[in-house]
Amino acid sequence: MTRSDTGSVLASPVVTAADMVTGHVSLDISCLDRLYLCGYVPGLQTPGGVVYFLHEVRGHPIASPALFEQIGNRFRAAMKNWAAANSIPVIRFAAADRKTDVMAPYLEAARLQGRSKIVAIGCAQETAPVWTATKRDTDPAKSPQFTFTKQQRRVSVYYVYIWDTRVGPGFIKICTYFPYQIKVWLNGHEWAKRQALAAGIGFTELSNGFAATDDPAALQAVCDRFTPGIITVWFERWMAKLPLPLTTADREAGFWWELSMRQIEVSRTLVFDDDCSARTFFEALLCDNMDLGRPENVELLFRRGSRVGAPTAPPRGGGFKTKIDQYCDLVTLNVFYKHSRCKQYLKDGRALRIETVVNDPRDLLCNRMLTNLEELQAKARAINTHLLETETVGQGTVLVSPVFERITKPTVTDDGRKAPALRFGDLRVQALAGAIANLLFAATGITNQTLRGWMTGLLGRPYSMNQASYDLARLTRNGLIHRIPGRNHYILTRDGLLFAHLYTKVHDHILRPLMSPDRPNAPPGLLAALDTIEQIVTDRVAQARISTQP
Repeated sequence: MTRSDTGSVLASPVVTAADMVTGHVSLDISCLDRLYLCGYVPGLQTPGGVVYFLHEVRGHPIASPALFEQIGNRFRAAMKNWAAANSIPVIRFAAADRKTDVMAPYLEAARLQGRSKIVAIGCAQETAPVWTATKRDTDPAKSPQFTFTKQQRRVSVYYVYIWDTRVGPGFIKICTYFPYQIKVWLNGHEWAKRQALAAGIGFTELSNGFAATDDPAALQAVCDRFTPGIITVWFERWMAKLPLPLTTADREAGFWWELSMRQIEVSRTLVFDDDCSARTFFEALLCDNMDLGRPENVELLFRRGSRVGAPTAPPRGGGFKTKIDQYCDLVTLNVFYKHSRCKQYLKDGRALRIETVVNDPRDLLCNRMLTNLEELQAKARAINTHLLETETVGQGTVLVSPVFERITKPTVTDDGRKAPALRFGDLRVQALAGAIANLLFAATGITNQTLRGWMTGLLGRPYSMNQASYDLARLTRNGLIHRIPGRNHYILTRDGLLFAHLYTKVHDHILRPLMSPDRPNAPPGLLAALDTIEQIVTDRVAQARISTQP
């Protein structure tokens, strides 16, 4: 609180998330984070392909499922012998093991040695889609025939953990049963760290990221260079060192693994100049966005030992969740869309991490093949940027603005079309502001269908396709949304964000509480003031000798 020259008490200025971003961010870096890829053999994905492979490529007269076991046994024996010959530890994972923790000492030892190597091989039993077969009912005098189908089975898999001096840690997981699916894990930040070191760019590490650098532009340029070609070269290099169930002859016949995207994390990290600024920013972010109908959820994740100052190892089975607790270790704000999500949290207490986690590239209208990684990354980066803009652009909005003066009365666009007014307080306009304030639209854009869903819930009555079309048109003509060329999707403009913030906040935070004194949650100061006014009015009525009785 501050005091004016007249002695009156003035409220302290509110610190917003926008203020913190403007004045306290020392580093802003976008980078690919974790990449989880699938490797599959295109020619082995159909029953006809399986028969062709066994009969024509491998030369077996009968395409029998017994061949699956033979190939698998040879592969498992070859992997075991190869590991023993090269002194590579083979570790069998227990069901409760966290594989990353088990392999961390081996990866760290290889890092200290400073040379690329396969550090260990992990063995596990996991469920995977594999080919099974049933014998057809045919003439016993003829060769047997089989029908092949894919089913989920529990099979053995190998986790080949790798330390690469140019890429960092990673693993290749190989299923030991037909059609020998592969999973690949890499980390874009770890690759960028090694490239920055090679380029002589000084930096300070953040856990899985960067805390500081002497050349932000050069570091960002390094992060931008992580392309599908780098991943493919790494993959081929290490696959060439391993015993595999497929041979060189199989590859020449067109039966080899191709990589597709299973889960891609694209991050933006804003490092603040001190821990206090970071926490102030995140608190302002939560306060300003929790009650606009925006986050799907806000979770506090607890770690074992955090209450007593012990090391905060996560408990098995995941963290415990609740809404409010003074001992929280991490706050995460999530926005979910289809199979994917965008999450925000504080990294190491001093950096805001915004991550778009794409679990299905088709959510962002991208194909799964690895060659589409750059397109997917560009779209995910745009989501990270738009999300932060959505959260901060309306903060500190002034009540007097040319935007609000323009949209509250009918106008005419530059091309001569009428732009209907969006009058403050109108029930449908207020619902429209609340609907487009949803953080989800920062990631997905607005469509007629999604708008209808939100407006129906906010209005509490049916909201038709024609009504949605009309509202989208007047939002567009008022410059509050912009249509994506070639698509029936719309994105909010800066003026649209101001409209959504101000209309929602003024109506819900100011007018409704002040005009609803009979509600239990009305501000105590308002209730006291209204009681005083009511007493003064009652006294005046009595002094005027006017009866209040009918």
